[in-house]
Amino acid sequence: MGLMIALTSGSAFAAHPLITDDTGTQGKGKFQLEVNGQYDSDKETISGVSVKTTGGQAATTLSYGIIDNTDLVLGIPYVWSTVKENDATVSDEKGISDTTFEVKWRFFEKDGFSFALKPGVSFPTGDENKGLSSGKIGYHGYFIISKESAPWAFHTNLGYIRNENTVGERVDIWHASLAATYEVIKNLKVVGNIGIDRNRDTDSDNDPAFLIGGVIYSFAENFDIDFGVKVGMTKAETDYSLLAGTTFRF
Repeated sequence: MGLMIALTSGSAFAAHPLITDDTGTQGKGKFQLEVNGQYDSDKETISGVSVKTTGGQAATTLSYGIIDNTDLVLGIPYVWSTVKENDATVSDEKGISDTTFEVKWRFFEKDGFSFALKPGVSFPTGDENKGLSSGKIGYHGYFIISKESAPWAFHTNLGYIRNENTVGERVDIWHASLAATYEVIKNLKVVGNIGIDRNRDTDSDNDPAFLIGGVIYSFAENFDIDFGVKVGMTKAETDYSLLAGTTFRF
């Protein structure tokens, strides 16, 4: 069984419920606090044994603008997972997972196009013995492209994750994804997201691919709520996830 930390996907912290990040930053001296929840469900049959995995995460992400085009981003996830084989519980773990620290730098912006880089480091703050941690310091980097043309916005991420770990997972992981948002009416956006990652299981060439649909509603200029559904497009991806979150800017 792979690391429970895989529930966090290891990708950039985006405008929830999207996984694909955008190039937006907070502005000098400003903060953003995101509190997001996710419920996952997956079922498969392995060598005649029915395996059902349920779980999720509650993630807190704090961003701070050190200058107008550069943010510092700290993410702390709490994850849980239950695994049943033929309805018998074989694993039930929960706790803080690995902490992530990132820097987002938007280095180009013209005519609605913008480019950004987002390198980061993950620290093994979870309990490795419970599958809550990789057990090693890892790092990652994302190249982000955004194009805004109201009421539409499009975002692309290309990423590399150095998945240092102690359980024999694949170390070199790539990520590619595309997201779009459309403002239906003032303060209400519908969002979509598609993406794929290299499988962390060294014995599998079936890479997890996902599709997300959801909405973001702005109650006020500095307060958003969001809801979404994520479905797996390949066998390696979780069957489905329910997503919800809030965002505060101050």
